[in-house]
Amino acid sequence: MKEKIWTRDFALICVANFFIFLGFQMTLPTVPLLVQSLGGTDQIIGLITGVFSFSSILFRPYAGHALESKGRQPIYMLGLAIFVLSVGSYAIVPSIIFLILMRLVQGAGWGLSTTATGTIVSDFTPQARRGEGMAYFGFSGNLALAIGPSLGLTLAGALSYTQLFLIIASTGLIAFVLASRIQYKKIEDLPQPEKSTTVKFDIFEKSAVTPSILLFFVTVTFGGITSFLPLYTAQEGVSGIEFYFLFYAIALLISKTFAGKLYDVKGHIYVFLPGGVLVVLAMLTLFIMPDTWALLLAGTLYGLGFGSIQPALQAWAINQSPANRRGMANATFFGSFDLGVGTGAMVFGLIATAFGYAYIYLAAALSVATAMVIYTILVIKKWA
Repeated sequence: MKEKIWTRDFALICVANFFIFLGFQMTLPTVPLLVQSLGGTDQIIGLITGVFSFSSILFRPYAGHALESKGRQPIYMLGLAIFVLSVGSYAIVPSIIFLILMRLVQGAGWGLSTTATGTIVSDFTPQARRGEGMAYFGFSGNLALAIGPSLGLTLAGALSYTQLFLIIASTGLIAFVLASRIQYKKIEDLPQPEKSTTVKFDIFEKSAVTPSILLFFVTVTFGGITSFLPLYTAQEGVSGIEFYFLFYAIALLISKTFAGKLYDVKGHIYVFLPGGVLVVLAMLTLFIMPDTWALLLAGTLYGLGFGSIQPALQAWAINQSPANRRGMANATFFGSFDLGVGTGAMVFGLIATAFGYAYIYLAAALSVATAMVIYTILVIKKWA
C-alpha cells in the first residue's frame, strides 16, 4: 500500500504556497513597469531583479541552518511577514533607490520562506513518493503562475501602483494566516545529526551541488523571461503576453503530472535531457518570435521542459542529502535558482542594451545547452 501524500498539513502548505506565489508572480511583469515609470533603463530593470535574487541567496544558508535548529514554523512565518511588509512598501515607493532597498528586503523574505516550504513539504512526503509529492506541491505555484502575471498586468492597467501593490501584499497576508494553521514537526521529532558530527555554519550542502549547478544554467532563462519578455513583446508589437503565462502554467501542470512519477520510477536520466531540449526550443522560438502563435508555442514548450526539470532536480537534491540536512539541501537548491535568475537578469540587461531583446533568448538557449553538455559528461563519467 502506498504511503499517503495528501494530508491536512500538506494541503495547507500547498494553499499557503499558492497565495505567496500569486503575489510573487503578480510582481514579475509589474515591477519592470514600475521601474520604467520611475525613469529606469533596461540595465536598471536587470539590476533590480538581480539584487532581489542575490539577497535571497544570502539568506538561504541561514534559513537552512535555522530550519534544523529553530524549527520550521518561525523561519517560514518570518519570511512571509517580511514579504508582506516589503511588497506593501512598493505602494509608496518614491524613487528607484528606495525600490532597490526594498527589493533587498523582499529577497530576504523570499529566501527564508521558500527555503522553508521546500523543507516542510519534504517533512510531509514519504521518500518513495517524493518526486510525486514535489510535483503536486509545485501545482500550487503553477496555478499561481497561470493567474498571477495576467492578473498583475490587468490590475496595473486599471489601478494605481499604490492600489496594485497593496493588493499584492494582501496575498502574502493570506498565506501568513494559512501558515499559522499548519501543525509543524517539532524540533525533537526532526532528523538529528550524529552526536560525533562537528557543528559548523556552512553555506551549502555538498550532496546537492550537482543538481543545483544544472539548475543554475536552466534558471538563467527565467531571468530573461520575467524581466524582459513583457517589454520585448511590446516593442515587437506582439500581443498575448498574458496568455503566454497561462499557456506556460498549463504546460507546467501537464509536465509535472508525469515528470515527478517518472523520476521516482526511472530517475533523472529520463527527465533532464528531454526537458532541456524543450527549453532550448522555447528560447529559440522567442528569439525569432514572428507572431502571437510563436509566443504561445514558446510558453508551452518552456512549461513542458521546465516543469519536467525543476521537480526532478529538487527531488534529486533532497534524496541525496542526509535526512538532517534537508534544510541545507533546499537552501543550496533554491540558492542556485536565485543565482541563475539574478545572473540572467543582470547579464541580459546588458545584452538588451547592446544587441536588443531578441538576443537575450539566444543566449538563454546556449545556457541550457551548456547544462545539457555538463549533464551528459556527468552521466558518461557516472558522477550523476
